[in-house]
Amino acid sequence: MYTTKDFSNLLGLTGFSETLLNNHFNLYAGYVTNTNKLIDLLKTKEVGTPEYAELHRRFGWEWNGMRLHELYFENLSKEGSRIPPELMSSIEKTWGNLDNWKKDFVGLGTMRGIGWVVLVKDNTNGELFNVWVNEHDTGHLIGATPLLVMDVFEHSYMIDYGIKKVDYVNAFMQSINWSVVGERMKD
Repeated sequence: MYTTKDFSNLLGLTGFSETLLNNHFNLYAGYVTNTNKLIDLLKTKEVGTPEYAELHRRFGWEWNGMRLHELYFENLSKEGSRIPPELMSSIEKTWGNLDNWKKDFVGLGTMRGIGWVVLVKDNTNGELFNVWVNEHDTGHLIGATPLLVMDVFEHSYMIDYGIKKVDYVNAFMQSINWSVVGERMKD
């Protein structure tokens, strides 16, 4: 079974109120709880039944909600960090420079809609892509490793920023733990 990770070290993060973070941590805990419940429930359902099918469909939503939140919280930090050279080189290879990458990533984050913005690495050839993941379970690139994950569901910013999503995205961009992102690239 899965346990909820403690991300309380992020309390005090610039641009993220304690209320917003605690609400977000509680939402994440719900995904962990529901993932565990579904694992147990799936053991009791007969293969081929509508219940079995629907629970399996729901499992992807809850699992990805749990994992995306873990990746999101893990790539935030109160201390700034530098982009590791290997990651910077890959960003420059794909987008020409960091500003072009940032324009693309932020552009995805500020477009209308709810979901996730994820910088991923293709595990086959090392190419980087900024992708939009909708509703936790739509838009993932199979065979790609998530490097940087930004939550752009309303719960991630509305308490602090209302409808000013761009202000939240800017706060997120100032709080990236590039060391964690760089480690994910190596894995």
